[in-house]
Amino acid sequence: MDLSLNKRQQQVLRATIDHYIATAEPVGSQALAREYQLSISPATIRNVMGVLEHAGLLFQPHTSAGRIPSDSGYRHYVDELIMPREALIAQVKQALHQHLPTEHWIVEVLLRDAAQILATLSGCVALITLPQPATSTIRHLHLVQVEPQRVMLILVTEAYETQSIVMEVPHSAWEQTDPERIDHELKILSNFLNHQFNGCSMQELVTLDPGALDQEFQRYAELLTLLLSDLTQRNQSINPKNILVGGLAEVLQQPEFSELQQAQTLIHLLEDGQDLLWPLIHEWATTKASTSSIPKSGRKKVKVRIGSENLLESIQTYTLISSTYRRGSTPIGSVGILGPTRMAYEKVIALVTGTADYLTNCLTQAV
Repeated sequence: MDLSLNKRQQQVLRATIDHYIATAEPVGSQALAREYQLSISPATIRNVMGVLEHAGLLFQPHTSAGRIPSDSGYRHYVDELIMPREALIAQVKQALHQHLPTEHWIVEVLLRDAAQILATLSGCVALITLPQPATSTIRHLHLVQVEPQRVMLILVTEAYETQSIVMEVPHSAWEQTDPERIDHELKILSNFLNHQFNGCSMQELVTLDPGALDQEFQRYAELLTLLLSDLTQRNQSINPKNILVGGLAEVLQQPEFSELQQAQTLIHLLEDGQDLLWPLIHEWATTKASTSSIPKSGRKKVKVRIGSENLLESIQTYTLISSTYRRGSTPIGSVGILGPTRMAYEKVIALVTGTADYLTNCLTQAV
């Protein structure tokens, strides 16, 4: 949305949203004049609020009530009126450092504990995805003969996770019968694969160019293509239960969940609808322009999806803020916070950013 607000309009919009976030009550001009140093009269504030309402940034839930922000108002607030809080980013990193193990940790336990800390600090639901094999970086590939006419491809990721696949060898490829000769050729092919894919993501396995094989090894082209394609397809089968959830108790204490139906909808989504949440929390998934990274957040890339910007109908009264965590330069998972659109955006953006950075440091140093 292309809106150009003057300084006074920006001040009133920010004060209105800040007050509503803090109180969960519609905001009137008298409250803004009393509690914020706007240096203008309540009458002028009312006029400015009227302009903001006409622009679709505020609305009145009832004719006699004050005003509250619309999704568009929150979007303008996030994109134009707030800045990342570097001090809070540092604080959340310090909190994680103090409460999480610094060595000999298990990845899932680390992420689960981080989700609970993030939920406690934010008062919202924390969502952290487990590292996904399809985004892991390849460290080593090895071909080995396991029995006549059968070859195993062993793959080792940068995190020293291993995967393997066994396949029948096409008769056209098996010209040699001498086991030592076969082992020698498989070793050469293994070296070729490592040269092609070391440091690549597992999604890139399907990019093998059989024409790059030396002429004498062209007979293995079909086998290699089948092995790599099968391995890639297996890694694209994502388990939607790989989202770790923390903080349901915290978020249900907020006024937005005073009605039983709203609470039940959220609980059902988190317990049984993670397959629907998956494409939303995945940071590298394709998203619409309205969910683009915050322009003023510098190098910190965070996605903020507010209300109706969420394609999933059951969370169109919520905001989802997410970022990736990495191993080295490779994104392997996402950190997110799901809560009412009336959330402390500056704080939550800093919490998500700090947690993603902390997990990135942990997982990178562990390699």
